[in-house]
Amino acid sequence: MDRRLNPIAATLLAAFAMPVALQQSACAQTAQASETALPEVTVRDSAEAPYKTEKAASPKFTAPLLETPKSITVIPAEVIQQTGATSLVEALRTTPGITFGAGEGGNPIGDRPFIRGYDAGANTFVDGVRDTGSQTREIFDIEAVEVVKGSDGAFGGRGAAGGSVNLITKAPKKENFSSANIGVGTDNYKRAAVDGNYLLGDNAAIRLNAMVHDANVPGRGQVDVSRWGFAPSLKLGLNSPTSVILSYYHMQSDDLPDYSTPYKNSGAGRTKANPDAPVNVGRQFYGLTGRDFRKTQADIGTVQVQHDFGDSLVFSNTTRYGRSTNNYIVTNPDDSAGNVANGKLWRSSKNRDASTETATNQANLSGKFATGSVKHSFSTGLEISREQTSVGGYALLPASGVSGRPCNTAAFASGDCTSLNNPNPSDKWSGTILRSPTVTQTTTNTRSVYAFDTLELSKQWLANLGLRYDSYSTTASTPAYIRTVPNGNGQGANAVGATVPGVTVKNDANFWNYQAALIYKLTPDASVYGSYSTASTPSGVSTGDGSDNISAANQNLAPERSHTYEIGTKWDVLHKKLSLTAAVFRTEKNNARVPIDANTVATAGKQKVDGLELGIAGNLTDKWQVFGGYTYLDSALVDNGSFGTNAANNGNQFPNTAKNSFSLWSTYQVLPKLTVGGGAFYMSHVFGNAANTLYVPSYTRFDAMASYVLNRHVTLQLNVQNLTNKLYYDQGYAAHYAHQAPARSAVLSANLVF
Repeated sequence: MDRRLNPIAATLLAAFAMPVALQQSACAQTAQASETALPEVTVRDSAEAPYKTEKAASPKFTAPLLETPKSITVIPAEVIQQTGATSLVEALRTTPGITFGAGEGGNPIGDRPFIRGYDAGANTFVDGVRDTGSQTREIFDIEAVEVVKGSDGAFGGRGAAGGSVNLITKAPKKENFSSANIGVGTDNYKRAAVDGNYLLGDNAAIRLNAMVHDANVPGRGQVDVSRWGFAPSLKLGLNSPTSVILSYYHMQSDDLPDYSTPYKNSGAGRTKANPDAPVNVGRQFYGLTGRDFRKTQADIGTVQVQHDFGDSLVFSNTTRYGRSTNNYIVTNPDDSAGNVANGKLWRSSKNRDASTETATNQANLSGKFATGSVKHSFSTGLEISREQTSVGGYALLPASGVSGRPCNTAAFASGDCTSLNNPNPSDKWSGTILRSPTVTQTTTNTRSVYAFDTLELSKQWLANLGLRYDSYSTTASTPAYIRTVPNGNGQGANAVGATVPGVTVKNDANFWNYQAALIYKLTPDASVYGSYSTASTPSGVSTGDGSDNISAANQNLAPERSHTYEIGTKWDVLHKKLSLTAAVFRTEKNNARVPIDANTVATAGKQKVDGLELGIAGNLTDKWQVFGGYTYLDSALVDNGSFGTNAANNGNQFPNTAKNSFSLWSTYQVLPKLTVGGGAFYMSHVFGNAANTLYVPSYTRFDAMASYVLNRHVTLQLNVQNLTNKLYYDQGYAAHYAHQAPARSAVLSANLVF
């Protein structure tokens, strides 16, 4: 692949150099030069522990992490940078207990993390604001990623049965700095990112971030990713009680999507005792370069106002409007028609053209007070949001005109079929692409109020309480339309020209969520806790652009309710430079949605997850840093209802849930200018479906890193991802295919400081 950089992105990067030069010139002529002088290269101060975080960014957390009775992992900027992560998926790899679901059917291509066994695709937040809409998120404007585990309804609202993800963006700071990262690597990897912060007088600052990225996917032939983005922000009142931050985020991509590898046996012989893995064909790519595409775009504007009244009383308000789009046609390596067993493959297709608009306002008041001898740290607030998603797509008509998807001579000639072992991505596909007349618009309105309080009962005992109320309403409408392509038998209502009636479904729900915990301080730097928390998942939680959409079957159901019981301990050791955490937990859902007949769904199922989680973050010595953990998840679909074959799934492991997962990233400063590091990541096998008849095997992946400081301006960094070139799968779908992870790659980057 030899693309030129997007001209708009190239212009942004060039323009970025102008304020850098102006800043250097100004610093040379003012008395503030000493404040902006570049630091000399020194060994890291022993008091620093960049992998360790003291407090979560969200004001809803009313205590430091040591005293927060919940499993929370904060992935800091240092880990993101050292691991060479460029996307949210890559950043989350450093945290165990998270797997990823594939996009197919009603599940769009995009970020779909599973936390402790539950889909959290609709529970991704940016600076505490729900980020609705299917996306593949970049990290060029991300300072840190916070992962909250366990039922999280009191903090995040709807959904969040297993937890949520919060992205912390880069905001203006009280210092001048300019930096850039320029990288080249294998598989035509090219990336440039810039980050600058400039003081505008004594009370304002502007921060500019921009990125352009172009690369092939290692080991995936013609699969490529190309994206660019920029994110300016302005802070007024930098040193005043009242401050305002105005920010804007834009990112767009133009990729060739990849559904990777079919399962073997085409469904024949699949049982729990003999489940199917992906077919053993190496790193074949079955897509069509002349047909497949994926284009996305995200635009987010935010206004944040904060006022400090003094005496720890702070009011903040966030207003945000965002719009994201996800438009694609992707080849689905179809395993349903018996072709795979015969060395052939039908190139089915999946497609989507979706746009999501979100308007949100959040107001929060936090502070401290005392009632007698009890000290309180509280946070209370109000959230109002409106989310609207429009989902359409395409109708792809095979030129072969065959039905039943047989890979015959006509299907090979039209490009609808290919060889399982020797596919040609350049095959000419001679079918027809039409815009689908079916467009569904889903609108979700939410009104929420919450309150949290950490009560210091004594020096040793603390209590943590949280309460949230949500008023939730969602409506999905598909207008009537004229059928332009035949469906089913192609007769009557299925015939071309037939009028398909419109459909409207709706769900209104009001629900409370709680959390309560007791914390005991063993020492000032160690605590143990017991906690209880809940989450509520109403129908249509993904607002039409995810795995949980509203339908006629579920529109009248009450929300599913999840409960998490957790006992844990947190320790800051080695002079507070290293954080150690451990927790055991159970999450239960006693009213899971299950079908009770062909047309009816009821909240009558049961699910549970028992688990253990261990975490480590910080410095073992002044030169040795570690970040990682281990998660054990014993998941069970306890009761799936009696309809059809569902009862046969009772006791099965959750789909997309690994029983054992482990991650460890570690670096060591060998010399004052040389740091080496590496990562080990293990995931046990993951089932793709509730029947546990499809799975992706376990894997262990290793990464390596070395960085060398040339001078105070330039540091070189080499990252080798998937060091052993392991062929493994990171997503398994409930039918058809498993997604193959990238092969080995190497990237050499220069980190520049101006």
